[in-house]
Amino acid sequence: MLKKPQLQFLLLLSLVIFSSCKEEKVPEPFYPKNDHEAYEKALENANLLNTALGQEWLNSAEKALNSPEAIELPYEEAFYVDNKSALAMGYQFDAKRGQKIQISISEIAADSMKRFVDLFRIEENNIVHIASADSTGQLLGFEPRKDARYVLRFQSELLRGGSFKITFENVPSLAFPVAGRTHHSIGSIWGDERDGGRRSHEGVDIFAPRGTPVVAPTEGIVKEADERGIGGKVVWLADSKRSQTLYFAHLNDWNVKKGDHVKVGDTLGFVGNTGNARTTPPHLHFGIYSRGAMNPIHHLKPSGRQLKQVESDLDWLGLEMRMKSRTKLYADLKFKKELEVIEKDQIAQVMAIDTDNCRVILPNGQIGYIKKRSLTKDLSPIIRLVADFDMALLFKPDLNSFIGHITKNESLDVIGKSLDYLLVKTSSGKMGWIKQIARSDRSESEDE
Repeated sequence: MLKKPQLQFLLLLSLVIFSSCKEEKVPEPFYPKNDHEAYEKALENANLLNTALGQEWLNSAEKALNSPEAIELPYEEAFYVDNKSALAMGYQFDAKRGQKIQISISEIAADSMKRFVDLFRIEENNIVHIASADSTGQLLGFEPRKDARYVLRFQSELLRGGSFKITFENVPSLAFPVAGRTHHSIGSIWGDERDGGRRSHEGVDIFAPRGTPVVAPTEGIVKEADERGIGGKVVWLADSKRSQTLYFAHLNDWNVKKGDHVKVGDTLGFVGNTGNARTTPPHLHFGIYSRGAMNPIHHLKPSGRQLKQVESDLDWLGLEMRMKSRTKLYADLKFKKELEVIEKDQIAQVMAIDTDNCRVILPNGQIGYIKKRSLTKDLSPIIRLVADFDMALLFKPDLNSFIGHITKNESLDVIGKSLDYLLVKTSSGKMGWIKQIARSDRSESEDE
């Protein structure tokens, strides 16, 4: 018979053995979908994600996706990333099937850093990541497979900053199929009535003199080159880069045969008016098919907007500047939603510029767009004040951002304003904000 201590020992041993036989819980491996996600995981592993700066980086990334700047393509701006913040930039734009979108980022002056440039497509109730730029974040290009809305997000790693230029371009994805002609030669478009309204036009007609070369707008393989019904002499070309077939009709003659491989610019045939086009001037009927006919206009016609390149005032980026006059602050450039009216002498930091506008951040954190002509770099004093009592000098317009004292009777040069705060320069050369002043000794009029 086992004694009580022996029983207790056996019971304890059996519990240890039983517990060791349970299935061990192994954490699932983490496979990042992109470099931004991998960097976020690295911050978490280093216990940095829950710091104030880590949270700012994470929240800014989310805000850039959920509240991006609405722009119209083509578009270019220069922007500034403060190495003391964790700001992400988000740009929202619409793209049409048939367009080729190219986004490039060039460095003006920046720290050596990782840059995360990610493209997302907005769907009904979701934002789907679809592509990332290369590791340097320099270039990202794509062709939409359907009309959709996209968001491009740019963010740097923590404690790295600089100034950059970003360019969005949208161009037709195909070369023009009639030599020496442009979209201005398109005379009949998708949806025009045919046969007295019994059918509609499934393509575009490009008018040119008889015999003008019809050229391959993309690399491909000739599927057919023969004469068929209402199309007359036609060529069907399988697009080697896209899941679509191109249709060329009413040709005067061919220059290819079935099975030929062609490159962009190779002559497929010549403009004519064969088939049911015998009573019309010579033209090419051009169509695109991918699970049915599609409108080819965006494959051939530019958007009509010219890219406005940003070449001047790049030294404004990151500067604190002053309003020359009362002006409106807008949430975006596309819809011009007004946020507020800001007063003359308001201080604002320039975050981004295009040819006509600046995106600024006010001292209270409000971000928006204003006209460039409203700003000045001149921060010479607008008024001189004398402190009537001791007061606090603040780092920003916030009573909790104390950086020093101003003594009674000290002279202060006022540089700018933000609501009921003033940006001042003390007699000893210190810069900061104050909340209250008692009397003034004007050396310059605010109206000058």
